[in-house]
Amino acid sequence: MIIEESVMINAPLTVVWRVFSEMEEWGSWNTVCENCCIVSGESMALNTCFTFSMRPYYLPIKVQPTITKCDPGKEVIWEGNRFGVYAVHSFIFEENENGVKLTSSESFRGPLLWMSKLIFIPKRLHNLTQQLMQSIKTQAEACTLDPVH
Repeated sequence: MIIEESVMINAPLTVVWRVFSEMEEWGSWNTVCENCCIVSGESMALNTCFTFSMRPYYLPIKVQPTITKCDPGKEVIWEGNRFGVYAVHSFIFEENENGVKLTSSESFRGPLLWMSKLIFIPKRLHNLTQQLMQSIKTQAEACTLDPVH
């Protein structure tokens, strides 16, 4: 199963990257990844392990991915597993004359993946991805309008 989403952000790459990479600030704008906390490592960097909760349903699901690739301003990949499902989530940043195209791609595999489809988890995860991408866009564009942020 793969969930992909792209958004065009009307802000410079430096601003989009700052919003995305400052994990300690996620609580102020990120409504998808709640209670983000670095377990080991330094913010958005290779081998950083962090934890956050998300809510595809009412009860939160806590995940603890590790960043396996970090090319600042270009690409971030984190990987983790939970409940028998292994996930790889990548973010690609592409700057152009209109701003930044941010693409999120998350692939899932594992023996319990079939069960998630029965309870509509893929649709709910896609909705969360759309919400996350919109939140990044909103925050980055707000920072561009108000440089104090």
